Amino acid sequence: MKERFLTADKLEEDKFDLSIRPETLNEYIGQSELKDNLNIFMKAALMREEPLDHVLLYGPPGLGKTTLAYIIAREMGGNIKTASGPSIEKSGDLAAILSTLEPGDVLFIDEIHRIPRYIEEILYPAMEDFMLDIIVGSDSTTRNIRLELPPFTLVGATTRAGDLSGPLRDRFGIVSRLNYYTIEELTTIVKRTSRVLDCGIDDKAAVELATRSRGTPRIANRLFKRVRDYALVMGNGYIDLKITKMALDRLKVDKLGLDDTDYNLLKAIIEKFDGGPVGIESIAASIGEEITTIEDVYEPYLLQNGLLKRTPRGRMVTDKAYKHLKIKKTER
Repeated sequence: MKERFLTADKLEEDKFDLSIRPETLNEYIGQSELKDNLNIFMKAALMREEPLDHVLLYGPPGLGKTTLAYIIAREMGGNIKTASGPSIEKSGDLAAILSTLEPGDVLFIDEIHRIPRYIEEILYPAMEDFMLDIIVGSDSTTRNIRLELPPFTLVGATTRAGDLSGPLRDRFGIVSRLNYYTIEELTTIVKRTSRVLDCGIDDKAAVELATRSRGTPRIANRLFKRVRDYALVMGNGYIDLKITKMALDRLKVDKLGLDDTDYNLLKAIIEKFDGGPVGIESIAASIGEEITTIEDVYEPYLLQNGLLKRTPRGRMVTDKAYKHLKIKKTER
């Protein structure tokens, strides 16, 4: 299957994001309320000479959860160790990670909702008491060993906060949601990226690019990279409005930031299910996609922009979507 260009999930090409990632909270654009609160919490922890409370960051992909974890580590004066929920399959995997931590370090676990439940139980005493309980041996020779851990901060990130167990969620002292970015915030991000990468862009082009970026910095930076290529090959290297529109049109990213995948989803509901309401299982079967992918990747932006709505009976395409797709709505 062809990889979707407009997905907010990380792609191989997004490694260039490391060079433009903000390193301090002052450089971090957007999420003002979260940022202000986090600033207070970190300053208070430093004044008390204590580690920051464990932090849970949740929201759609591509909004800056990983970047915030790196910023927390930097501003708290510790190193960061990273892992992902799916990669922690055995208790030994978690023990190996925890045993490498130094005082004040940050442990960042992405997709933390995918940690197995029996691994969570090992994580509880580590989070609460900075203790690690390990069972060694087998059969009749098994014994429990308790190891003391240095004070650390766990930063968990998830796109599915509802999938976290209650006991795990309760052990986070700071729980914050990241929201989609405004066009103004994304415009500022695009301009910052242009400065960091030393590629000029005019104001109108920056707004156009931001408008089509689905409220997501990761997508904005990815689109900037592609538009920069067009500007270099088909222009003089400077990104203006004309080259931006031409590049994004060729990439099939429309004025609302929709692509072929979005069109296929909306049209499937309209053409096969008369606009809805229709169950998510039927939609998934009709377009050959996983239910979780539709819920996590496709739907959030369509719901946010009023193109799709959820009802007790299922998903429905809105009048705004009919108008945007230029499809006449049939009266029932």
